[in-house]
Amino acid sequence: MRLTSLFFFFISIVVFPQKTIKTSFVKKTKLKAESIVSVTKSSNYTSLKYIDNQTLFLKLNDSIIYNYSNVQLGDITSFDAFSPLKIKLFYRDFNTVVVLDNRLAETDKVDFNVVKPYKNVSHVSTGFGNKLWVFNQDSQQLELYNYKTNQVSAKSLPIQSNLIDLKSSYSSCWLLTESYLYKYDSYGSLIYKIKNENYTTIALDYHDNILLKSANNLFYLTDYNQTIAPIEIPKLLIKQFLVTRGSLYIYDNEFLHEYQLIKD
Repeated sequence: MRLTSLFFFFISIVVFPQKTIKTSFVKKTKLKAESIVSVTKSSNYTSLKYIDNQTLFLKLNDSIIYNYSNVQLGDITSFDAFSPLKIKLFYRDFNTVVVLDNRLAETDKVDFNVVKPYKNVSHVSTGFGNKLWVFNQDSQQLELYNYKTNQVSAKSLPIQSNLIDLKSSYSSCWLLTESYLYKYDSYGSLIYKIKNENYTTIALDYHDNILLKSANNLFYLTDYNQTIAPIEIPKLLIKQFLVTRGSLYIYDNEFLHEYQLIKD
């Protein structure tokens, strides 16, 4: 009898799809930017970091209070503001990461061209303290690298598929390839992998849950059981998206749209 119950339990997982996650519109704000870096809200202010004309801006409410640019390093390839006190800008053409504080003042510069052994890095994301998750293109491995001590504390097995995106929290790292989505812990051990169903971008939510983009659609991956649910949003261009404590932000190249995620 117990075997029969288990059989129907697993069948129910296959037959019934994950429930759609609904959204509630909050507001939209006109904005001209190349990329949105982060949005932080409180009862008193809204802090927005964005990149335009290869310059990182910090806007508090409606006033730009800080900015940072480094024309010598060329275009900003990617950015990571998971730690607001250690913002990372990656300049792939020069194989270099710049670390900024919360006032966008430069505190560190990591030039992988002079690191020994040399690292040919294609993707960078934040780690705990002075550590960076970096993807070594020559070895095809994910490394947890301490840029103060020049030591690698964790390393994955070689990845057999082209890397698309890389995101991380202090304790975990997600690596999206053309074949699979991988999650690693801070020791470089694989926690799980999921077949990539045409996903192209990752965004982090809290409790290690993540959002995935496929074409012009968004999906929510719940970490503890690895279920993926579609997110119900209006039809609009998704140039970029991010999520902060249940608030979903979608930039369509003209407006920054804010929605609240509604999860049962």
